[in-house]
Amino acid sequence: MPKILTVELTQGQESDVRERLRKRDLAPHTRLRLECIRLMARGMTVPEVADVLECNDVTVRAAVHRFARGGFEALEDAPRTGRPPSLSRADRDALAGLLAESANQGRTWTAAALCEWLHAERGAEISPAWLTEVLRQEGFRWKRTRDTRRHKADPVLQQAARAQLEDLRPYGRALTPG
Repeated sequence: MPKILTVELTQGQESDVRERLRKRDLAPHTRLRLECIRLMARGMTVPEVADVLECNDVTVRAAVHRFARGGFEALEDAPRTGRPPSLSRADRDALAGLLAESANQGRTWTAAALCEWLHAERGAEISPAWLTEVLRQEGFRWKRTRDTRRHKADPVLQQAARAQLEDLRPYGRALTPG
């Protein structure tokens, strides 16, 4: 038969749990572990907490044991292995500011040009393909622009070219404009 786990918190620890749960940038697993401790301190059993949080009993027990061994710091996620992010939050904010300012001025950017700007201004190395993914994650949307010079064409030259094409048509069908 499993041992009945209980958690007792002081008033300072209870306020600390509430304060930590208010943070917006709290990792999801850390939030779950804090909720386990909060509910266990209210007198709920492991199966009740697991039912309320929609997780496994083992998860609740692991959170209680982690808290018993190391306090609130033990509930936080361990550092992840792997390569660090290529763009810092400050780089992303600077990029968002640049794009907002450019939008007001009517200037458009390519991903490659943004990469060059990031390298020159911020010293950040990133590929255009990954930058488009980062921009998508940040909520930026864009449309591919058309490569056309139709708006710069001379109407007189266009009419002359249409007349010349009309003369070259073998079957005499009218050309439709545009």
